[in-house]
Amino acid sequence: MKLWAIVIFLLTLVGMPLFAVMGGISILSWLGSDLPDQRFVRFIAANVLEDRFSNTPILATIPLFTFVGYLMAESKTPDRIVRAASAVLGWMPGGLAIVCTVASAFFATLTGGSGVTIVAIGGLLYPALRRQGYSEKFTLGLVTTAGAMGLLFFPSPLVMIYAFVAGVDVTRAYKATLPPGLLLMVLLCGYAFYEGKRSGIPRSKFDLKEAGSAVWAVKWELATPLLVGLGLATGLMELDESAGAAVIYTLIVEVFVYKDLTLRKVVKVARDAMTLSGAIILILAMATAMTNYIIQERIPQAILEWFTARGMTEAWQFILVLNLFVFVLAMLMEPFGALLVAIPLLIPLAATFHINPFHLAVMFLLNLEIAYVTPPMGLNLFIASFRFSRPIVDVYRVVLPFVAVLTIGLGVVIVMPSMSSFTIAGDVAHARAQAAKDGVAPREAWLLECVQEDTNNLKPCSKEDIAKWGADGQGIAAAKQPETPKPKGDVIPAVDSGADAGADAGADEMDALLKEMLGGGADAGAPDAEAPKAADEMDDLLKEMLEAGKDGG
Repeated sequence: MKLWAIVIFLLTLVGMPLFAVMGGISILSWLGSDLPDQRFVRFIAANVLEDRFSNTPILATIPLFTFVGYLMAESKTPDRIVRAASAVLGWMPGGLAIVCTVASAFFATLTGGSGVTIVAIGGLLYPALRRQGYSEKFTLGLVTTAGAMGLLFFPSPLVMIYAFVAGVDVTRAYKATLPPGLLLMVLLCGYAFYEGKRSGIPRSKFDLKEAGSAVWAVKWELATPLLVGLGLATGLMELDESAGAAVIYTLIVEVFVYKDLTLRKVVKVARDAMTLSGAIILILAMATAMTNYIIQERIPQAILEWFTARGMTEAWQFILVLNLFVFVLAMLMEPFGALLVAIPLLIPLAATFHINPFHLAVMFLLNLEIAYVTPPMGLNLFIASFRFSRPIVDVYRVVLPFVAVLTIGLGVVIVMPSMSSFTIAGDVAHARAQAAKDGVAPREAWLLECVQEDTNNLKPCSKEDIAKWGADGQGIAAAKQPETPKPKGDVIPAVDSGADAGADAGADEMDALLKEMLGGGADAGAPDAEAPKAADEMDDLLKEMLEAGKDGG
């Protein structure tokens, strides 16, 4: 295996920007290729500028949704979210802790970042939780962990990037990641409920008037995901168009309705948001360029052969190795980098074991969430330590129970793959019904059922489909092609055994046909002596022409 993987790891640890690492390694890899005709930097530009990358709506969607999140983060939206969640859920045992989880997940979904969620939502709720009687250990662990919630919900940019790299529909990806994301929230809220009951935390009385007033105050923010969801569900807007609508809507709300932001402040927010978005897109471009080299050098196949030589022959074995690999990588790299480095390597391996693409997405993103808060390298640990002025070792200790809760959720997802795919079952059934109606292979269903190494060459997943359509998905389709009419006469059909054999068979067929024609002409009235002579001369000429064609082709 090339040394580029080791170089990426070392340079990333010393702090070199990820786009520079990926771009530099891509250039060096191509220039050091074993094939002279591939030692050109142009292979990077050609790969990045192809339609699959340059025409994807995600390039516009990521900056737009990032801008929406920044607008909300810089306004008073966090205060309104916390007030509304407290009014609705504060009466429950552990109610304020549940509010922290729900509000953090909602805010992280809108902003796409767990760090800013800890600062914004955690900063608001940390003192409130302590005043209500929650222990220092539980409170610090909760605000640190809750900041990682929401990465699986719409419009999380990590789901968008996974869908782009894996070649699956981003709307269906959000449908698939919703149930596992809700599962993690339920588990964390259940832990908060237990802690509230165990510690005897006093509960606030439910006030219908206050609940109505608080929800009404946050109505404009609640309408943002609703606007986007309705646009996508009705087909009136594509993903990038819905993101543009969300930007215009949020800008109007924050500047002219709430008046939390001035136009001057909006300019600064836009600059910060575009800085982050530009970095993400640049990383995405360099990762795309590097992916082509990874495929060219068959690096995933080499990894697979290494593991299979050591006994990894079952899908469950691959899933265990996958989760361990992603977990370690996510602790060492920031989330976008981990996603863009690992997915190109994992896609061919997952395709070999027929892993569901949405199950792969959920496992990957859940590992990212857990790695955020796992000692010793979890990113959220350092953010929480800085924000709440606590030694990092103290943060290590308090998050361990929460890590255990999240790990249970990951375990449920691993052993129940249907949790990641049951929301897509209707799309799969529709694709299969449409294919059966058209009399073609259900290729669209295959794209939804298992990871595809090449989305331009879709292959079946199940044993039934493989038996029916062949391992390459071409079996029945090829058999249904119309047969070529046979020419009259005693002509032997050509045998498909290579270019030379096909050419020789073609020469024999033409030779026999010509002889038959010339023979018929002789019987029709040509002199007996001239006909065989003419046939021989024409025969020799034809053979020379065919031989010349073979040599030239």
